[in-house]
Amino acid sequence: MHARMRRLRWTTFVLVVLAYSLSFFHRMAPATIAADLQQTFAASAALLGGISATYFYIYTIMQVPTGVLADTLGPRRILTLGGIIAGAGSLMFGLAESVAMLATGRFLVGLGVSVTFIAMLKLHAAWFHDRHFGTFTGLSILLGNLGAVMAAAPLAWVLTSTSWRSVFEIIGVLSLVLGVLSWYLVRNTPTDAGLPSMRELDGHEAHPAHHGHWRDGLLQIVRNRATWPAFWVNFGLSGSYFAFAGLWAVPYLTATYGFTRSEATAHTTLLLAGFALGALVIGTLSDSLGRRRPVILGFALLHLTCWLPLLAGLHLSQGMLLFLFFLMGLGASCFTLSWACVKEVNPHALSGMATSVANTGAFLGTGILQPLVGRSIDLSGSYTTGLWILFGFAAVGFVGALRIRETYCRYVTGGS
Repeated sequence: MHARMRRLRWTTFVLVVLAYSLSFFHRMAPATIAADLQQTFAASAALLGGISATYFYIYTIMQVPTGVLADTLGPRRILTLGGIIAGAGSLMFGLAESVAMLATGRFLVGLGVSVTFIAMLKLHAAWFHDRHFGTFTGLSILLGNLGAVMAAAPLAWVLTSTSWRSVFEIIGVLSLVLGVLSWYLVRNTPTDAGLPSMRELDGHEAHPAHHGHWRDGLLQIVRNRATWPAFWVNFGLSGSYFAFAGLWAVPYLTATYGFTRSEATAHTTLLLAGFALGALVIGTLSDSLGRRRPVILGFALLHLTCWLPLLAGLHLSQGMLLFLFFLMGLGASCFTLSWACVKEVNPHALSGMATSVANTGAFLGTGILQPLVGRSIDLSGSYTTGLWILFGFAAVGFVGALRIRETYCRYVTGGS
């Protein structure tokens, strides 16, 4: 029984993390291919921001429906369907001959990968012990961010020998394969595979099921005041991080510092690497300390501080700038702990919907910021206003972190 449990747990873990890694690749790749897209389609900064943000618009809209689907249909089905849709979208993006086709492909990619993260958290809650949720979520984000890292300097290197179109066609085929494998190899819970739950293995009763309609559960989450600080953390901190790392960091560095694309993507690679490492560190540290709030606040303050040299216009040496970008990514990882926080102030059976409500903030913030920053660049001809907008959103996220409820890494009664 234990051997079968381990095999199914780690098969599920590997497949969902691979799918999550592809979602991060799609999220960050536009920053690297921005110049190629502008040249191919004669796109302005605002139009490019709008096309890139299409991913985030549909991702935002799909978060709560994904939570509902994860809690009702189960993550296995939505992972399969999501992989197929994302694969088709990536192929369309790579084959696009017009801006409309490019935007449609980006839309389908966003629709397909929008289910991956919530499905991953739902599977982690089922296949790992509650006391290890932060650690394994952090590990998943670390591994998933390899997709983001691959979308920076490695993608820039690949583009020296092949076209961006070929890259997205290959990624599309890989998404289709992962979708099919998820159907055959993933199980929603140990119970679905005829095995005891994690809590039953510890000698405890299983978490109670939600017996009402899913709308009742969603209303319970939305009415819980302890849910909303996690939303604002994601809206501000995640939104500013994804908008900067996923689109505007490379153009900013090439315009302000005169870097080549390879030099600029080296900075975003460190930004992404700092975030990936921080996600693992923050989850493990929080689980070890048995505390959530002090950890998320400390890292949020670090991220906020890292914007100050950029806002002041300090012309840092390349070494110092690389270090600053690493610290910025490290600090930004604090928002990954918000999913554990929001899960623990709501019933376990509603974890999919709880995390989806919080996660909506991340993609709403990014969807607003990418075209907003692009518009400010078109109007002013510089990145200064755009940086202040990004900083302002990060500050909103920090204020949200101040309101996070301490759960001491266990489920607590939802309330004010």
